[in-house]
Amino acid sequence: MGEGVDPTQMCQSLVEKMDRAKHLESWVTPEILVLFEDWLEELEEEAASLVRETGESDPRQLAPRLGLSPASATFLLGKLKREGKI
Repeated sequence: MGEGVDPTQMCQSLVEKMDRAKHLESWVTPEILVLFEDWLEELEEEAASLVRETGESDPRQLAPRLGLSPASATFLLGKLKREGKI
């Protein structure tokens, strides 16, 4: 592990995030889930189009153009690469 990284804290944080996600899942209606999936699909298309048009695939460079944080852009670009879309 890197310097300054506390594995116990990382695990605790992960468990807390999973609990929060489970809690939110109980509140999500099918209509909201569909809206989220539609939004994500549009965002994926926009990201893939930007990568094709600009040749840029650095999440830090694309994040502001997509209205995302660098971490979210990293996730999105990784997903697109795994799926062979970019």
